[in-house]
Amino acid sequence: MPLLIVLLGVLILIFLIVKLKLNTFVSLVVTSFIIALCLQIPVAKIPTAIETGIGGQLGHLAIIFGFGSMLGQLVSDAGGGYRIATTLINKFGRRWIQVAVILASFIIGLALFFEVGLVVVLPIIFIIARELDMPLMYLGIPMAATLNVCHAFLPPHPAPTAITDILGATLGHVLLLGIIVAIPTIIISGPVFNYFLHKIYPSVYRKDVDISVLGEYKEFKLEETPGFGISVLTAMMPVILIAVATICSFVLSKTNPVNQFIQFVGAPDAAMLLSLLFAIWTMGLARSEKMSEISKSMTTSVKQIAMMLLIIGGGGAFKEVLVEGGISKYVSTLFSGTSISPILAAWLITALLRVSLGSSTVSSMTAAGLIAPMTAHMSPTMSALMVLSIGAGSVFCDHVNDAGFWMIKEYFGLSLKETLLSWSTLTSVLSLAGLASVWVLSLIIA
Repeated sequence: MPLLIVLLGVLILIFLIVKLKLNTFVSLVVTSFIIALCLQIPVAKIPTAIETGIGGQLGHLAIIFGFGSMLGQLVSDAGGGYRIATTLINKFGRRWIQVAVILASFIIGLALFFEVGLVVVLPIIFIIARELDMPLMYLGIPMAATLNVCHAFLPPHPAPTAITDILGATLGHVLLLGIIVAIPTIIISGPVFNYFLHKIYPSVYRKDVDISVLGEYKEFKLEETPGFGISVLTAMMPVILIAVATICSFVLSKTNPVNQFIQFVGAPDAAMLLSLLFAIWTMGLARSEKMSEISKSMTTSVKQIAMMLLIIGGGGAFKEVLVEGGISKYVSTLFSGTSISPILAAWLITALLRVSLGSSTVSSMTAAGLIAPMTAHMSPTMSALMVLSIGAGSVFCDHVNDAGFWMIKEYFGLSLKETLLSWSTLTSVLSLAGLASVWVLSLIIA
C-alpha cells in the first residue's frame, strides 16, 4: 500500500502539471493534501505538516537563492558574463574553441541559473560561431551541457542546495565533490558527445540559425565592461569562500582562531552576503553606477526566482507529508533490504520522477524526501555523493514536459524531432555520465 500511495501521488502530480497545466507550486500543495489524507494523517495535523514542510525547506535557503540570484544579475547586467566569454574565446582560438566555451559557461553557470545563463551566453556564442564560420550547434552543445551540469550538481544552485539541506549533507563537501564529478561529466556530454552527434546526425549542425527568438539583446562594448579578472572573481566568490572554508575545516584545528574566522566567512549565508556586497561594488559602484539602478537589477532578479522559491517550498511540503505518513521510512527499509547501491537507487528514483514530471527541481526534491532516512547514518562524504546522484538523475532525458526543452528547440532553430534526438539524448548521456562519475568517486573516497 505505501508504494501504491506514492505512485498515486506522482500520477496526480503529473496529471495536474502536464494535463491540467496547473501551476507547479499549487499542484504540489494539492497533491500533498490528497496524499496526507490517503496516509491517514490526522486532518488537524495536515495543514501544520504542510506549513512545516514549506517553512523548514525554505528557511535559510531563501537567503542563498536570493543573494545568488542578485549576484548573477549584477554580473550579467554589467557585462561581466560577456567579458568572461569573449576573453576566453579570444585567448584559446579556433582549435580549442570548445574548451573556451566550456570554461566560460562554467564560470558564468556558477553565478546564473540554467535558463538565465543560456540567455546570457548564447548571443555571444552566436557571434563567435558566425565569425569563425561554425555551426551554432557545435559551440552550443558544450555550452548547454556545462550550464546544465552546474545547475544539477553545484551549489548555490537551487536543487543541489535544497537536496543538501534535506539529506543533512555539508554544502562545502557537495561543492568540492560536485566540481570533481562535473569535470568528466562535462567532457563526456560536451566535446565527446558533440563529436559523435556530428558524425551520426550532421543535419542539426547548421550555420543559418536565426536567434531573433531571444528578443532584444543588450549590446556591450568590450572596453566598457568590467575587467576579466574582477568578473571571474565576482562570479566565483561564493564558490571560493565556501571551498576555502571546507578545506580549512580538514587541515586546521576547530579551536584555531583563524579557522573559526574562515568558517564564519565561508558559511553559506555569510559567503553569499559577502559575495553580493562585493558584486555591488565591483559590478556597480566601482563603475559609477547609481545605487538606485543597482537596486533595480537586484529587485528584477528576485522576481525571476520567486516562483522557483515557491516550488521548492511546495517540494518541502510534499516531502514532509511523506515523512509524517511513514513513506520515507518505508522506502528506506525497502532499499536497505536489497543489494542495490544507494547511489543507484537515488539516481533511479529521481530519473523516473524527472521523466514523468519534467521539472528537475520537483523530481530531485521529491526523491530526496523519499530517500532522506537512508542517509541518516551515512558519512558526510557519502551523503554528499547521494546529493550528486540525485542531481544526476534530475537532468535525465529532458523532453517535451520541461521548459528547458522548448528553450533549446527555439534558440537553436531545431524541429521537434531534432530536439528529441539531440538535446534529449544529450541530457540522458549527461545524467548517465554523472552517475558513473559519482559511482567511481564513491569507490575511491567513500
